[in-house]
Amino acid sequence: MDQTEKKQHRKIIHIDMDSFYASVEQRDRPDLFGKAIAVGGSPEGRGGVVATASYEARKYGVRSAMSSKQALKLCPHLIFVAPRFAAYKEVSRKIREIFSRYTDLIQPLSLDEAYLDVTNDKLGIGSAIDIARKIKQAIKDELNLTASAGVSVNKFVAKIASDMNKPDGLTFIGPSKIEKFIEQLPVEKFYGVGKVTAEKMKVRGLHFGSDLKKLSEAELANLFGKSGRFFYKIVRGIDNRPVEPNQETKSIGAEDTFSYDLIDLNEMKPEIEKLAIIVFNRMKSYHLSGRTVTLKVKFSDFKQITRSKSFAEGVILQEHITDIAKILLDGIDFKEKSVRLLGVSVSNFDKSSGNEGEVHQPRLFP
Repeated sequence: MDQTEKKQHRKIIHIDMDSFYASVEQRDRPDLFGKAIAVGGSPEGRGGVVATASYEARKYGVRSAMSSKQALKLCPHLIFVAPRFAAYKEVSRKIREIFSRYTDLIQPLSLDEAYLDVTNDKLGIGSAIDIARKIKQAIKDELNLTASAGVSVNKFVAKIASDMNKPDGLTFIGPSKIEKFIEQLPVEKFYGVGKVTAEKMKVRGLHFGSDLKKLSEAELANLFGKSGRFFYKIVRGIDNRPVEPNQETKSIGAEDTFSYDLIDLNEMKPEIEKLAIIVFNRMKSYHLSGRTVTLKVKFSDFKQITRSKSFAEGVILQEHITDIAKILLDGIDFKEKSVRLLGVSVSNFDKSSGNEGEVHQPRLFP
């Protein structure tokens, strides 16, 4: 590869804070340092889900989006902490100030992770690895928190790399190593591949990127739809998606594919509540309220429908999201079909979002 080709490669960093909410709580409350804690959920497993778990809790298998009851079974001495979203948002703002010292091409994915394009960095450092190292050190020195970084020439590989040596990791995957790296990557590590899709792949003998690479683009698209076309490109190291700063958040949602198909509304409604809690927590972290609630249902035959309801005023409370989604669920004629996936999202955000303390009670019926 000549010098001209080398200059054409982008320099992408993916920064992912380590157990962000939990780490902020442990930093601000010394009595929690080194202990197994869960942000969100509720003591004694009385409902709710875990938003983030500390690394001490993760050793026991506690994970985000896990029910409090299950988390307590795995870790009986788990300490539940109420989330402080205003505090997390302020820390996130300071983290992005550190990012902006090096580049204006910053694409936040959430409060605790972002892509940075440092191909032409502000300080003329040149090395993306050095920039990632400096960012990590600044976060540690100024905020007393740790972050993990992935460095590569595209977003897909940088994101996977940031997760490889957590916590406080820094992983670089250069252009000459990308294709081999992706060939050896287990399919469950691919973006968009959940447990159910991973199982579907493995049944077909698709265990690694190298197995996906043997299939044509048409074959992958036939098996996995739009995602199949993405898999075809990515196993060849092709990901031309740019880092897009100032992206407007158009919707916030959560969905889950179940390990077995659901056939009863009494099974579906608790799942709806879990998803609504996750959506509410994400909205709250950004001080958003939206006027449209959407329910997504994918049946066992892979057919998919959505149902939405909009209101004149924003939906802020978690109970409202839950109630609206359940009403939408009740209005679906399942015709004896079973359900493999449910999703809940909120969109059509109020321009007045961000005004904490304003709570509107939407009418659930016209």
